[in-house]
Formats: sequence, structure tokens, C-alpha cells
Amino acid sequence: MIPGLQSKISESVVASADTIFAKTDFVRITGAVAINTILSPLMGSGLMINIVAVDGGAIVLGTTGNILVGLTMAQNRPYTMFWSKTVGKWYIGATNP
Repeated sequence: MIPGLQSKISESVVASADTIFAKTDFVRITGAVAINTILSPLMGSGLMINIVAVDGGAIVLGTTGNILVGLTMAQNRPYTMFWSKTVGKWYIGATNP
């Protein structure tokens, strides 16, 4: 969870774009534009976020920005992402088929 907020998960809705800004622990993504860069206020200190595509079908997480390994996010399936300060990229947690 993001320091400074109460100890419960904070949630926001963000429109898909080449670059998105994740300000909360749980981010609901709308639209269908591929995402290549995820920015967050705490990227320099280590961070974990959960994202889910909620409408518009599947969303591609590309690798031309700060996402280490790309994938196509299935709609309504949450994905956990971990920021590596050392590598400077987001790692996507293991997913179930």
C-alpha cells in the first residue's frame, strides 16, 4: 500500500494510454490502448500495484517503456506488478492461464 494512506487498498480508474499514471494500489484500466509505460509516485522506493482491464476487452502491456516482459491482459483478471528499482522496470507477477 502507498505510504500516507490508511492501511486499506486504494483504488482508481485510469484510461488506457501509451503511458499511464498509477496513483493507487489497485488500478482499473478502461479502454483498449496498449500500455508501455506505468508511472507512479513511489517508483524510486519499490512498489507493488494491481491492475485490471475492466472494459474494452484485452489490453496489451508492451515493452517499449518500463515494463520488462509484455503480455496481453485478459479483461476482468487482475495482474500484480512489482517495481524493481535496480532494473528500472515493472515485473508482472505469475499469472494463471
